[in-house]
Amino acid sequence: MTAINGARSRTKIYGWIAPLGNLSTSKHSNLPAANHIYPSSIQLNQIVLNVERLPDTVQTDHFDWGYHLTALYGTDYRFTNDKGYFSSQLIDQNNRYGFDPTMVYVDLYLPHVAQGMNIRAGRWISPPGIEAQLSPFNYNLSHSLLYSVDPFTETGIIGTIKLSDRWLVQLGLTASHDVAPWTPDAKPSAIACVSFTTASARDNLYGCANGISDGKYAYNNVQQYDLTWYHKLSKTMHIATETWYMYELDVPSITGPITLEKGTNGAYCRPNQVRCTAPEYAIVNYIEKQLSLHDFLSFRSDFLNDKKGQRTTYQTRFSENTLSWNHWFGTTVQLRPGIRFDHAWDRPAYDNGTRASQFTVSSDVVFHF
Repeated sequence: MTAINGARSRTKIYGWIAPLGNLSTSKHSNLPAANHIYPSSIQLNQIVLNVERLPDTVQTDHFDWGYHLTALYGTDYRFTNDKGYFSSQLIDQNNRYGFDPTMVYVDLYLPHVAQGMNIRAGRWISPPGIEAQLSPFNYNLSHSLLYSVDPFTETGIIGTIKLSDRWLVQLGLTASHDVAPWTPDAKPSAIACVSFTTASARDNLYGCANGISDGKYAYNNVQQYDLTWYHKLSKTMHIATETWYMYELDVPSITGPITLEKGTNGAYCRPNQVRCTAPEYAIVNYIEKQLSLHDFLSFRSDFLNDKKGQRTTYQTRFSENTLSWNHWFGTTVQLRPGIRFDHAWDRPAYDNGTRASQFTVSSDVVFHF
């Protein structure tokens, strides 16, 4: 990789291998905790290969372009898989391991629009949120409940415009969440985001209206309104907070006569309701403390209210708390052990609905190349 990336070409090739092991009080499943969903086992979460050419956006002199390709294999494919992109391996077969072309896009940088505009077209990670599905881009090896049930990737076009050093706006049009444009579930969906950074650079607010369409029941056609806040406490400590509200209209009742689309869940509607609106809201907070150049601690608290059970299949309130340690061995190996406690407040929702609480001890090792 050093030889390849040291060539004159601006195209870079890199990736990682991320195996994971965990011990859990559950026996059959760790869901809705993610991504260590198989209890008391060792699994290969991700083998990822990236090929990219980054556009030069730190200038306003000339047009530039770039592209990005990400190929993912492992158990985590189920959290990025889109309907229409090799989706039968999950929707029809529920394979433990699978492949997903998680990102395939091109970037066009136009320097003379405001203080620079980047246009991205293709398939890319859904914009809002603190967390991302690719392992090294997260504080922890596991994901918050908030992240594990919201949209993962989009296929479409999005423009990012820098208005000033403090303001940035994004506008996009997609085929709806987690679906390819050529599927029956595709429908034009809008994205509008704005980012504000204070003059001191100690605070950033980032709000998004994500995937806004008619909101009617389809494959993951949720309407998401998301807000994140980053606050720098000191040179070695910061917090990151995210909250969202989502809903989907006309979701079939789990007790009704309507057959659910494969890969989707029904809602706990009122008696005699065939369809209903399924809302949910959530909030997560991270506290991050750097201990040295190679170590930091992370503490996460998370709350999710799945009001109709449409996201997790359980109509209940959830909470989780996770403490993890992140250590780098040199520049290529990352170790991330952690302990996590989950609880469902209104009914058992762990270990296939048999337990109200779940405790896990887990760690992954990320080998970068």
